Amino acid sequence: MLAGSLYYHFDSKESMLDEILSTFLDELWARYDAVLAAALGPRETIEALVTESFREIDRHRAAVAIYQKESKHLRTQPRFGYLADSQQKFEKAWLGTLERGVAEHVFRADLDVRLTYRFVRDTVWVAASWYRPGGQHSPEEIARQYLSMVLEGIALCAGH
Repeated sequence: MLAGSLYYHFDSKESMLDEILSTFLDELWARYDAVLAAALGPRETIEALVTESFREIDRHRAAVAIYQKESKHLRTQPRFGYLADSQQKFEKAWLGTLERGVAEHVFRADLDVRLTYRFVRDTVWVAASWYRPGGQHSPEEIARQYLSMVLEGIALCAGH
């Protein structure tokens, strides 16, 4: 395809970015909303959100990279106001799940939920920088390994 051909379908680079990012976020939220509506326990909700995140990285790796690099700048433009809305919704879903887990004694009482949210968010989404679709591990396998490290740790318990 010739570069000029893109402008037959899009009037600007911003329109292209808008299409890429809105498609990615629409699909991400369709999957997240299904998880959140499933009335799972806090641990199962975190597990499902992490798994869906890795599936979205698999489906939309380029869009995730664009989002990570450009969303802070793009959020200042009215056309991309949905990026800030999505970020707030994302934070609310994850923090709410972590807080529910602490309240229900599923997660440790001393857990700093905001720090935990940032850690899990960043360790999951940074995978877009190294993950290659069709590689050695499926998104589900990577999610399983991440969840094992986050929820169970990497050290053996004393006496093992």
